[in-house]
Amino acid sequence: MRVAPEVAEALAAGAPVVALESTLVSHGLPRPRNLQVAREAEVAVRDGGAVPAIIAVVAGDVRVGLDNDALRKIAERDDVVKCGVRDLGPAVARGAYGGTTVAATSHIAARAGIRVFATGGLGGVHRDARDTWDESADLETLARTGIVVVCAGVKSILDVGATLERLETLNVTVLGYRTDTFPGFYLTDSGHPAPWRVEAVDEVAAVVRAREELGTDDRAVVVANPLPPEEQLDPALHDRVLAAGLVAAEGAGVRGKDVTPFLLDYLAEETQGSSLDANVRLVLRNARLAAELAVALAA
Repeated sequence: MRVAPEVAEALAAGAPVVALESTLVSHGLPRPRNLQVAREAEVAVRDGGAVPAIIAVVAGDVRVGLDNDALRKIAERDDVVKCGVRDLGPAVARGAYGGTTVAATSHIAARAGIRVFATGGLGGVHRDARDTWDESADLETLARTGIVVVCAGVKSILDVGATLERLETLNVTVLGYRTDTFPGFYLTDSGHPAPWRVEAVDEVAAVVRAREELGTDDRAVVVANPLPPEEQLDPALHDRVLAAGLVAAEGAGVRGKDVTPFLLDYLAEETQGSSLDANVRLVLRNARLAAELAVALAA
């Protein structure tokens, strides 16, 4: 694992650092917007008072903090693989390039000593999980990784209710940031309640410190940060396009892990890019909030 000098210096000094995932760059956004948004996320973290650390696998090296050349390779190469925790070993052994998922980023960040991670949305339980057993590895990883994850809930194409049930079963603390309802990624309100509400980063920091004293800090804290209603994807448009997308996926025989990228691409196309715009807004908002939280924890 190679830690960028700026990140290493910040960690050694106890200064605030925020981890950022790289699957958003490698697989989540179209080119060249992916590279632009990655740099904007780094700026958002810096504006919040912290040091950004994008995590990725670069030519077989796990990198914590990317220079411009490495970031460009993750954004522009066609052979970048999507890396969960299980994929890190093979990717490193083969000298591959990899974009790290929520699970892999959380795992690496925690090993590097980073306490806060900002992402777009968590993976979760898929809508047909009763038949397919399809559940994101993010959930199990968060159940054994002591990191604070700032996100916009889980993607609305998933089974949000089942995902919240799994997080409860796994004893992962879920906090709604200034909201009583759990956000649904593109949507401000998923229709499900948030287990706990917090109003400020100092409250989140107090929860983190209390967990450390209680010995329950061996798993994640999820801080669910919703888009403001005026910035969300139009709910009626979202519901209509998602319903059509589910029918299209069934008709095309799309199954398992291929359903999520299919639906995300379908939403982007049928909303004429509005879903992508919402995605970018929430990523940048989460990066800024994570930085402010990292500052509070460092204090």
